[in-house]
Amino acid sequence: MTLPRRRFLHLAAGTIGLSALPRFARAQAYPSRPITLIVPFTAGGPVDTLARILTERMRPLLGQPVIIENVGGAGGSIGVGRVARAAPDGYTLINGIWSTHVVNGAIYSLQYDVLNDFEPVALLTSNSQMIAGRKGLPANDLKEFIAWLKANPDKATAGTAGVGSPQHVFGVMFQKATGTRFQFSHYRGGVLATQDLMAGQIDLVIADLVTALPQIRGGAVKGFAFTGTSRLPAAPGVPTADEAGLPGFHTSVWNAIWAPKGTPKDIVARLNAAIVEAFADPAMRARLTDLGQQPVPPDQHSPEVLRALHKAEIEKWWPIIKAAYIRSE
Repeated sequence: MTLPRRRFLHLAAGTIGLSALPRFARAQAYPSRPITLIVPFTAGGPVDTLARILTERMRPLLGQPVIIENVGGAGGSIGVGRVARAAPDGYTLINGIWSTHVVNGAIYSLQYDVLNDFEPVALLTSNSQMIAGRKGLPANDLKEFIAWLKANPDKATAGTAGVGSPQHVFGVMFQKATGTRFQFSHYRGGVLATQDLMAGQIDLVIADLVTALPQIRGGAVKGFAFTGTSRLPAAPGVPTADEAGLPGFHTSVWNAIWAPKGTPKDIVARLNAAIVEAFADPAMRARLTDLGQQPVPPDQHSPEVLRALHKAEIEKWWPIIKAAYIRSE
């Protein structure tokens, strides 16, 4: 049977409209149940703290709870691997960082691809670190501390959040930059390392700000230098590494959220919009800044920025990490 042209066009338009309905309906319906955000580290650390503050603000924006689940171990690769294998439906996400999505790909034999098995959702923060020492050290500034390390080779111990963690990689960088030698003690999280630093069980940590700042402010540990390019507003009394006598020693760890590969673009866009709106809240940004978190500028929260940064960081850091012979245990 031959259809009149007008009738044919009418039916074709209807077919196209029907094909678009599932995507529209999915976007309208999502999320229809709670979302799980995996934090691949222990509770109380910087990633966990950021995730809890963010998800608290996202809940009213999405109309559903975003539940934090801490899945630690193997430098975060256990939790990240779980999300890589999850259904790509927007209900299981990962809050990863520079080490979980860059370093781990260079030091572990993973069952997933750190770059290609995830859909970027949003870049959140980019944080520099504190070079922190135990309170009982004879040194009172960075130059004195470096001199003490040189006078006591292999006797000091640096705490880390695990093999390949930022504290570990930056500790190796610090050794090379200063010509010092010290041992590493690997913990299951930065909080545990900081606790032993406070107790005097270890000597230093290239520490995250969330766990280190309260202890530096309270005088429980010594803050020798901040590794950003300018002084941290939340700790203006701590000099930068440039000012303290170690020019060019700059470190940064970024936080981001990914979904499993294949998550529909409309769901990624819905999640990204909620994150962008959450970070636009001045009260939330002020709260994060006071804790030492450094939110990226609003135009950098996009999936495209995260994708480009992620790829560039792998290309930059993998050769450095492999040359330093950093290996998983």
